[in-house]
Amino acid sequence: MTTELELSVKLHALRQKMASLNLDAMLLTFLPDVRWLTRFSGSNGTVLLSRENAWLFTDFRYQEQVKIEVENAEPVITSDGYVAEMKSGKFPLGTRVGFQADKLAYATVEKLRTELPDVEFVPVSQFCEEFVAVKDSDELDKMRRAVAITDKVFEKILDVISPKVTEREVAAEISYWNKRFGAEKDSFDPIVASGPRGAFPHARATDNRIQNNSLVVIDMGCVVEGYCSDQTRTVAVGKIDDEARKVYNLVLEAHWLGIRSAKAGMTGRELDAIPREFLTARGYGEAFGHSLGHAVGLQVHELPTIGRKGEMKIPVGAVITIEPGIYLPGKFGVRIEDMALITENGAEPLPKATKELIEL
Repeated sequence: MTTELELSVKLHALRQKMASLNLDAMLLTFLPDVRWLTRFSGSNGTVLLSRENAWLFTDFRYQEQVKIEVENAEPVITSDGYVAEMKSGKFPLGTRVGFQADKLAYATVEKLRTELPDVEFVPVSQFCEEFVAVKDSDELDKMRRAVAITDKVFEKILDVISPKVTEREVAAEISYWNKRFGAEKDSFDPIVASGPRGAFPHARATDNRIQNNSLVVIDMGCVVEGYCSDQTRTVAVGKIDDEARKVYNLVLEAHWLGIRSAKAGMTGRELDAIPREFLTARGYGEAFGHSLGHAVGLQVHELPTIGRKGEMKIPVGAVITIEPGIYLPGKFGVRIEDMALITENGAEPLPKATKELIEL
């Protein structure tokens, strides 16, 4: 459970940012941010945060749920929506109200400005991201539980993977065992890509059978109380050739280099460059076309981005992925991914599943 101190820290941080932007109030309309601040898990929720108060607007479906879940805000059940509530005069807005410009539809912004012409609505991008990136003890507990489930599911599907089954059947087993082990759902559609299809970094599982004497890329995750896991392993089915084994070992070395190099205060771009330069020096730079990783939390992809365009510094308390890969079209692909907690001393990998090559 999130402590009262951790909850108050979130409110204090947001209000300090509001003050720095000279805002009297702030609208949070992006559901993951609403959940991060208030713990509300419903599908309709908007927070109005003032300098002294906070309200969460939702509808009749959630009138009992908010009594159990919501912290940091006073629930308001409305049949007319949050714009009507703001127009009612019951909630002090001041003259400058920020909104999440990178999350809110243009039509909604226009409605706000039309319905409340005396209020200046101020666009703010990435209002919560720097705070969301730092996970508190409750968030970390949920994420560790999600990672532990993913480790158990990986062990289960090793008994399933063979040329007798299809990629889609393996993906279905992942989804099944996620729920059997206590997850709410998958954090994304599992990726199961065999043989040449492994060279598609985001391949969808198909009805193709697992190829014998090939590598299989398995990218999977689950959700525990809203928080995600994200983990990739590449396994061998039957005998693989020397090139595949060489590439696997290079990706593994690049992965460990990323783990060892990750430090708080680095930008995502700086961290991304280290394994990338390692693979480039060995002739595989162009075969590693995606970012080294990303942060994880209530969303499976959050900031900071660990990539060539990642300018945000990685804070202590962030959970990021380290996932280098090499993709050779027409042949195979290899990706190895762990989530890692950034501490004062470096990076702590969260999964326990082996990263040594498993040969089935």
